[in-house]
Amino acid sequence: MSLSNGRPYLAIPGPSVMPDRVLQAMHRAAPNIYEGELVEMTESIVKDLKTVAGTAHHAAIYIANGHGVWEAALRNILSDDDVVLVPSVGRFGEGWASMAESIGAKVELMPFPDLQPMDMAQVKARLEADADHKIKAVLITHVDTSSSIKTDPRALRAVLNDCNHPALLGVDCIASLGCDRFEMDAMGVDLMIAASQKGMMVPPGVGFVFFNDRAAAVRETVAHVSGYWDWKPRVDPELFYQYFGGTAPTHHLFGLREALDMLLEEGLDAVWHRHEVLARAIWAAVDAWGESGPMALNVADPADRSCAVTAAHVGVPAGVELRKWLEEKAGVTLGIGLGMSTEHDPKGEGFFRFGHMGHLNAHMVLGMLGSVEAAMIALGIPHGAGGLSAAARVVAEGA
Repeated sequence: MSLSNGRPYLAIPGPSVMPDRVLQAMHRAAPNIYEGELVEMTESIVKDLKTVAGTAHHAAIYIANGHGVWEAALRNILSDDDVVLVPSVGRFGEGWASMAESIGAKVELMPFPDLQPMDMAQVKARLEADADHKIKAVLITHVDTSSSIKTDPRALRAVLNDCNHPALLGVDCIASLGCDRFEMDAMGVDLMIAASQKGMMVPPGVGFVFFNDRAAAVRETVAHVSGYWDWKPRVDPELFYQYFGGTAPTHHLFGLREALDMLLEEGLDAVWHRHEVLARAIWAAVDAWGESGPMALNVADPADRSCAVTAAHVGVPAGVELRKWLEEKAGVTLGIGLGMSTEHDPKGEGFFRFGHMGHLNAHMVLGMLGSVEAAMIALGIPHGAGGLSAAARVVAEGA
């Protein structure tokens, strides 16, 4: 017997829950891809994407996942043997570094210890030592989905300014756009990438590259940019198909148009506030459970935590058992402990992640937390009392 029948809740850090409005917008016949509604809608999508990203500059759309826009961004700013610095706080920072290395860049990966935020003093020391300005770009993840550590791009911009260093600042916002507060121009970011399947509430398969005039100028110095990844025709197309390097991702665009409408109707400040309150509710519950049990958040300081994803650990074998029970008995799926490991847990089986991004509200989060507590009771996992009450108080105050 299972209590999982009914609508399941995919509480992983992407793909996120898709709103009915988005699904309904996509449920339609194929459109004309040469003129008419689709052309006009795409122009409005580009405009509103820039609003969500907080930029008055350029936005390019790619039919690609996050790995694709990692490469798209790099192809437009790097020539062979260019040096990039990648301060990393998790698996996805390392992933962008590997992508840069694969296309011929010289990568300086600066990993920080597991679950520790980025040390700006170390980054500054490296940039100060680069007297010849060989480093062409500094690449970071705003929110690393594996560790759930959030890095403030403004701190990196301040370091670059203090060093009077001309390197571009590139930021991966795949996990954070539409969830954690991000304002590209105000934060001094030159280049930003994002994707459709998390805070943007659309199926995986479409990615975005946003860039300012500094990055555009660097593009003009790159010896060779492959035709598909070149962002120039995408941001200033002579023909409609150039927006996408070929046939438009028609139904993704219908869904994206509806998702953007939802975000702008709610208002970005309200979207960010909703994510913050619901994230703090999860943190409050885990803190209470951890007072008399093994569960704990990965990131100690709330200032370094994402409002889109929360990584936690509960030990082995409890981590695997907890996720299995939730999916089989309660219809709730939590994320695996991606890229996490310790000396006593080399496979990271004691880790898991709460995804709380995009289309979610208080009852979804409180219901998920209630299911987690039920799982701990059923499995005999020790935990402190009052987790649900603590979460409910955060929601009550935040509302």
